[in-house]
Amino acid sequence: MPKKVDHEARRLEIAEALWRIASTRGLDGVSLRDVAAEADISLGRLQHYFRTKDEMLLFALRHINSLADQRIRERIGALAAGPGSGAGTDTGTGPSAESEAEAKAEAGQGPPPRAVLRECLMGMLPLDEKSRVGTLVGAAYFARAIHDERLREEAREGIPRLAEFLASLLRSARERGETAGGRALDPYTEAMLLISLVDGLTAYTLLGVQTGEEAAQRLDAHLDRLFAVR
Repeated sequence: MPKKVDHEARRLEIAEALWRIASTRGLDGVSLRDVAAEADISLGRLQHYFRTKDEMLLFALRHINSLADQRIRERIGALAAGPGSGAGTDTGTGPSAESEAEAKAEAGQGPPPRAVLRECLMGMLPLDEKSRVGTLVGAAYFARAIHDERLREEAREGIPRLAEFLASLLRSARERGETAGGRALDPYTEAMLLISLVDGLTAYTLLGVQTGEEAAQRLDAHLDRLFAVR
């Protein structure tokens, strides 16, 4: 009886091989043959799952982003439930932890919008090995997407969704009187500025201009200016 192959699991194994290469020597000039060797499969077998390097890179980026999202959801879930509740370990079906935390914040329950916003932004910084590898894969994607219309579409769709979620938290904080700008604050503009700030902090952390701890401190300093001190 032919052996049943889990194609999704094999694609994930290939993506993980790509991440290992990214973490040790970057992805500049890396070929499908290099990834096949790292995954310990033949080039022909790899091309059965990914026809091109861009297709493989996009899959790897989406999966590593999914893992990062899961880690952030768990951290927000722990905030929403409070200490000692064991929250953050349930990744099953149902409302996302982000939307649940946001709804509680709007109702005056659970963590304030700033706390949820901070967890999201800190989760985007390369503060540990997993997030560092994810950032390196993202940088490789960015370099290729500049010259590839199909790859750019991923950013054009994903970034506005992220900005709108962050803006919803800022909007809630503004309604609660917690933002330094008061009613004059433009939530979407501030959300895009926050994304841009995190991108800059990420780049300088990877280049060794600052440590991850310093990046986190600078993000907190900006949030202190954005939110009214009580």
